[in-house]
Amino acid sequence: MWPAWVQGLVGAAAIVIGLLLVSRPSSSLQTLTVYAGLSFILSGAGDLLEVRAARSPGTPWSRRLQSMLGGFWICAGLVVVLWRGLAMDALIVVVGVSLALFGVVRIAQSLRRGSDSRAASALLGVSDLVFAGLVWWWPDVTLLVIAALFGVRTMRFGVSQLVHVFRKRQKPRTEDGRRRRGGAHRPGLLGAVTALVLALVCSGIGFQLRSASPTMEPFYTAPATLPGQPGQLVRSEPFSRGVPAGARAWRILYTTTDAVGSSTVASGLVVVPEAPSPGGHKVIAWAHGTTGYAQDCAPTLLKDPLGSGAFPAREAVIANGWAIVSTDYAGMGTPGPQPYIIGQGEGRSVLDSVRAAHQLIDAQLSPETVLWGHSQGGHAALWAGQLASGYAPEVKLDGVVAMAPASDTIGLVRSLPALKGGSALAAFVIAAYSATYPDVRFDSYVLPSARIMVREMASRCLSNADEFVSILAALSLDNDQGILAADPAEGPLGQRLRENTPTGTIHAPLMVAQGLADPLIRPGMQSTYVASRCAAGEIIDYREFAGRDHLSLVADTSPLIPGLLAWTADRFAGKPAPESCTHS
Repeated sequence: MWPAWVQGLVGAAAIVIGLLLVSRPSSSLQTLTVYAGLSFILSGAGDLLEVRAARSPGTPWSRRLQSMLGGFWICAGLVVVLWRGLAMDALIVVVGVSLALFGVVRIAQSLRRGSDSRAASALLGVSDLVFAGLVWWWPDVTLLVIAALFGVRTMRFGVSQLVHVFRKRQKPRTEDGRRRRGGAHRPGLLGAVTALVLALVCSGIGFQLRSASPTMEPFYTAPATLPGQPGQLVRSEPFSRGVPAGARAWRILYTTTDAVGSSTVASGLVVVPEAPSPGGHKVIAWAHGTTGYAQDCAPTLLKDPLGSGAFPAREAVIANGWAIVSTDYAGMGTPGPQPYIIGQGEGRSVLDSVRAAHQLIDAQLSPETVLWGHSQGGHAALWAGQLASGYAPEVKLDGVVAMAPASDTIGLVRSLPALKGGSALAAFVIAAYSATYPDVRFDSYVLPSARIMVREMASRCLSNADEFVSILAALSLDNDQGILAADPAEGPLGQRLRENTPTGTIHAPLMVAQGLADPLIRPGMQSTYVASRCAAGEIIDYREFAGRDHLSLVADTSPLIPGLLAWTADRFAGKPAPESCTHS
């Protein structure tokens, strides 16, 4: 065994490293890998010491294997510390396999020891197997597994070393000079119970988070034969979740055209006041803000279909006798990649939802239509406005309102690494563009150490409980080198982002609203976009709101709301819009 002073120093260092791992699970990957690497080394040293200190005669296979694994952990720790660019994919394999092997070894050892040590080994073995399953089931949570599991293991090792030092100094000797052994394994049993409880708690949380995710429904499956034209209603059904008081609603499935010009289907929601309106209900065509990228992030699958996409003033809209037609966008609810910040796909989904909604006889819609969109939906509304006259000339477009729109696609994506949690939104962009455009390769723009985390982030919805894992991962990535392996403004991605900047002519009156405290869509970026469009001859009613950030801009208490409703009412009434750019 080591001298007492060496054991004391190693024990204290292990406790400090373990505390850093447990208390800072969202520290940057570079920092976390150093902690983890040192933890691996200390865990391996602890296993070698445990084998060396064993008093049972002989050298059973389980102890030999434990010695080999202890040496493996030390080597793995050195690799992690010295090669900090190790891809998370490889780290997950190393951690998952190693935990599974350790679990088997510890359970085998439990069959050969005294009562307390036997129970401790069995409990530690079960906890290792549980954590191994969690690593494989939820890959990017490995970040938290490393922090929690190896933090606890390292602290346990440190405490055990300090306990050994204390016992060497305090425990009385027998007449033959040997120390008494009573109660030697109690601390180990307590640590094993703690590790198992932690493993079960993590697994329980993981199960709850996964089970809270939306479940796909048969409604979204397209029939074998579809109408040949876009904007055709395929099916509808009554809908009640999240519908404002005094209104009734239907979920719809309709044909549309995706971002690359192929026929597909999209889903959406039609909400109308219960009270009839002379001439039919005028239409607010709503393009929702970001709810996620994955198929199950469609607003009509979520608990609050309108609120999840930040729809403003829903009660006032219904009270005014207006209807809401809200698209999910193709690829949300329905199969296929979502056109996230991809203008042609978003704009067509919006316009075709209006076409399809007019075929819902019970909705009693009038031709007048004003487009509203926020954030991603603001980008979609701008694109729908510029596509309308050529793609859907039968849609009578009376106005377009873009609230905090993602108007400058290059500027937005470039700014995301500087935004706390911005990597999660960047993951949506990279996933969408690499799935839509063959020339945009995922691996060319995402660092090896971030790839599996980016894929997992793109699979979650912003409103789901499991999104907190993506937030922790994004914070870790943002504190580190981010996720980007190349400048998004360069190469194929840069070219595609420029193609999806809305610079076409919008023939309907246009209002753009922007919060001056918005950290995501920055005011300077928006005002530059508006100025460039005005210089190109576009007529924009541009309104800025002091103290309003990205979401508070569209809150019911926002100063935007009265003006938004009045501007929309004027468009429905046919009142003339400004004939030149205005700024207020």
